[in-house]
Amino acid sequence: MNGPDDPADAPHGTRIPADISRPDRLLGPFTARQTAILASAAAVLYGGWWATRSFMTPFTYAALVIPVAGAVAALALGQREGIGLDRFLAAALAHARTAKRRVHAPEGVPPLPTVVPSRWAKAAGAPPAAMRMPYDGITPDGVLDLGGEGNSAVATCSTVNFELRSGAEQQGLTAAFARWLNSLTGPTQLLVRCHRINLTPLAATLHHHAAALPHPALEQAARAHADFLADLAAGDNLLGRQVLLVAREESTAHGVRRSSGEGRVLQRLDEAARALTPAEITLTPLDGPQSAELVSAACNPDTPTLPADGSDGDRT
Repeated sequence: MNGPDDPADAPHGTRIPADISRPDRLLGPFTARQTAILASAAAVLYGGWWATRSFMTPFTYAALVIPVAGAVAALALGQREGIGLDRFLAAALAHARTAKRRVHAPEGVPPLPTVVPSRWAKAAGAPPAAMRMPYDGITPDGVLDLGGEGNSAVATCSTVNFELRSGAEQQGLTAAFARWLNSLTGPTQLLVRCHRINLTPLAATLHHHAAALPHPALEQAARAHADFLADLAAGDNLLGRQVLLVAREESTAHGVRRSSGEGRVLQRLDEAARALTPAEITLTPLDGPQSAELVSAACNPDTPTLPADGSDGDRT
């Protein structure tokens, strides 16, 4: 009989393979990046001791450098959300120096006309910066050209009501999802994004077509539902949740046709759609206009979007 802590009693446990993306250990438990940071700091601290040993006692020098050594060790060995503190700090500094207001202006942001009073220009704040998108274009099939980073394609994912399933059903869904994870051959990202929903067009459509319904009771119900949607739209901000799967294919080598990368990334979406069918997840690849609309919404998240067709609801 299994004990209460037996792993076999887990309702939806699965085996996880080794993390092949984990950095190699170069010196003991330290990676090459950690070794370089610690070695550089040790060389600088030793050089400081060599330069000051003639007029500073070892105890005094140690008291001065211990806080510095502790900060360097924390920077090299610490992590935040799975990212090394050195990279996290570099990303934070880059974010602080990056303009927060950006506009699509390939030709550059022109200055304000000289007729604008200086007090108005000062009240407007710093001018926006030109946005540099990380892709060069979108094909009609929805493939994003990332330049030197390769190609990527996006698909929407339906959700699964997991909590209402039995233990055996949960085990089957988890095993199917794990099989897809183990079959991945390239970089893949699962993104859950929230967006505002605009119900006003849907309410207007219901009101417009209500009179064409074959029975007065159906017309009354349609108008009542349209009024309900209008009340929701007039209230607080409505948020929807969308699950996206992004597949990326590395850039092709010189002499290889560029279209081969585009075909391969679409093939990977098709493979993911077949592999996730046993997990009851439906993948819908986005074409060119849909991908462009998604990128536009990501650049301007405050823009409300129309309600989804139900394939990517809020179930968990």
